[in-house]
Amino acid sequence: MASNVSEQGGEAPLLIGVTTYLEPARSGVWDVPASFLPKAYLDGVTDAGGVAVLLPPQPVRPGVADAVVAALDGLVVAGGADIDPARYGQAAHERTGAPRTDRDAWEDALLHAAIAHDLPFLGICRGAQLLNVALGGSLHQHLPDVVGSEAYQPAPAVFGSATVAVEPGTRLADLLGDAADDLAVHVYHHQAIDRVAAGLRVTATTPEGVIEAVELDGAAFGVGVQWHPEEDAADRRLFAGLVDAARTHRAARTHRAARAAPPIAGTDPRSPA
Repeated sequence: MASNVSEQGGEAPLLIGVTTYLEPARSGVWDVPASFLPKAYLDGVTDAGGVAVLLPPQPVRPGVADAVVAALDGLVVAGGADIDPARYGQAAHERTGAPRTDRDAWEDALLHAAIAHDLPFLGICRGAQLLNVALGGSLHQHLPDVVGSEAYQPAPAVFGSATVAVEPGTRLADLLGDAADDLAVHVYHHQAIDRVAAGLRVTATTPEGVIEAVELDGAAFGVGVQWHPEEDAADRRLFAGLVDAARTHRAARTHRAARAAPPIAGTDPRSPA
């Protein structure tokens, strides 16, 4: 049975899986595909007290996602490229990016495994969209067609700013506290949730009605935000909430394992000495 205590004493590190891109990368003489993720995501996890474990796209075989989830205490599904619109029954808009089917399949499997095992998870930007699509929802493929401006993705590599209203009585409102009424967030997305999947609750919107956060009914911690909390180093409340939920998840998992383990000889009064 895995111990909950490190060799140095105290709590063992809380392992938070973070999904990544596979992108061309150059380093010295090498120019090869590599696992890539902006450091801001890792900082969000480590600032909150977790240890980030990178999860690059890889083949989805039966049982793999369940095994990965079983080894983690929490999961972050990171931002990135557009989701293949075929996953929600649409042809591609002219502004929709080329499909990244390897990442779509990998993250879909991880999310379904996380939900099945009630592993705490946080979806960020694409991660929130993928949560909606994985559960049967759809996306606006090009948000400027809906809101009439490029405000949510003003220029390449330039974050926009949006104000969101958070629904009271939600997990998100609990995490954000007093700031939930009028929250300024970093945004960089040209797509957004359209039809909301069954089982998801909308928890934050902009004045234009753009959905900026959802959460999964009945989950211990199943939150998706369309904005980029990793970009705000002064506010780690969402990451802290995930790590706190990861700690609770690990404690419950350890307790279940202890109850299921056979008694050690000599500890059961019915066992021979």
